[in-house]
Amino acid sequence: MDNYNIKPTEGEMEILQVLWQKGNATVREVHESLNKKDSGYTTTLKLMQILHEKGMVDRDTTQKTHVYKALVSQDKTEKQLVNKMIDNVFNGSAARLVMQALGNHSASAEEIDEIKKYLDSLK
Repeated sequence: MDNYNIKPTEGEMEILQVLWQKGNATVREVHESLNKKDSGYTTTLKLMQILHEKGMVDRDTTQKTHVYKALVSQDKTEKQLVNKMIDNVFNGSAARLVMQALGNHSASAEEIDEIKKYLDSLK
């Protein structure tokens, strides 16, 4: 799949995150992991069918209960979505994205150390 065309919706991203964590999962397992009170099983099923149609997940239909797995990698998906956000929201400025993220969310000391190490590696 062409990773530049990955365009999951918010609901689809939540499902992908469950599949990345679990590896393989049934619709019921994904639905239970999402633990959404405002969304029914059929909504989860429909979103997973859409992800399959988009080529973002694979579905094993050899058993009575279909098992899904992500075909797109978490790393590539996150990179593509962040690049899209930098271009569309922050006018191409990665620095503005980082400053906004750090200003709105309190990072732990470990996260700040990790960010510092990463920045040092870029020099």
